[in-house]
Amino acid sequence: MRNKILEYFKKSHEYVSGDELGQHLGISRQGLWKYIQDLKDLGYDFAAVPHLGYRLESCPDKLLDFEVGYRLNTKFIGKQIKYFNDLASTMDYAMQLGMENAAAGTLVLAESQTKGRGRLGRSWYSPKYKGLYLSLILRPDMPLAQAPILTLFSAVSVCEAVKAVTGVDSRIKWPNDILVRQKKLGGILTEVSAETDKINFVIIGLGLNVNNDKKDLISGATSIKNELKENINRVNLLQEILRRMEQNYLLLTHKGGPAITEKWREHNLTLGRRVKVYSQKEHYEGEAVNIDRDGSLLLRDDHGLVRKITAGDVVHCR
Repeated sequence: MRNKILEYFKKSHEYVSGDELGQHLGISRQGLWKYIQDLKDLGYDFAAVPHLGYRLESCPDKLLDFEVGYRLNTKFIGKQIKYFNDLASTMDYAMQLGMENAAAGTLVLAESQTKGRGRLGRSWYSPKYKGLYLSLILRPDMPLAQAPILTLFSAVSVCEAVKAVTGVDSRIKWPNDILVRQKKLGGILTEVSAETDKINFVIIGLGLNVNNDKKDLISGATSIKNELKENINRVNLLQEILRRMEQNYLLLTHKGGPAITEKWREHNLTLGRRVKVYSQKEHYEGEAVNIDRDGSLLLRDDHGLVRKITAGDVVHCR
């Protein structure tokens, strides 16, 4: 009922009488008043004028499920949204949902995380109402060996959306860092549930600094607000990220990895540079010469040997 009331107000843009809306929705004026009070508690601002009724004046800067889903116009991503004001980790919650057979496209959103994390168990600072902290469940029909491409399509989608909505030109450091002027704007975390060589489901996590103030940024990080010196509508940005993710995911499933790696090259910062790659057991150094069709990095060492790197931390040497 809450969502129906909001949709009615968003379509009208004028004062709506309580009697008219109550009759339309089949609720009493007292019931409508209670719903509007609940919406006010969430941060919606209503004007109320005797004999005219109510008018929606403004919406809160919150990633509420209705706001994110309103006119999202995707086919499957974001059709189911789990929203939390506070959550330990969107990744952990999404993993639990995935094990419970949640549908592909189910989205977990949090305004803040107490145990947000990045790759290799690193923590992700998640100040409230500042950034985007989300995890998306996907169920791709692909072998486990192709999983690295999922990080790349996600990173490409974020860069495209950030550019389209804010004008900020962000770049990708393989495999998962989103950078602006060599400073970290965000990161992608991909976790896979698989049996033998078959993927059951994948969780794509995103942490993105949006309206973080300069004082709230850790060393080496930036935010969109820090770049533009103004606040960004987080709902609009998130909606565009979700649309781009769906478009690129469908592109990947229909045309394969090369369609994504071609896009990735347009946004990358890594190819053609001398890099060091640190994995859990070894590290390599050489020139990042190309990206494989599955998203792996091809590294040529000083002896001319080309290695295929599927995972690791990359440091740009120059």
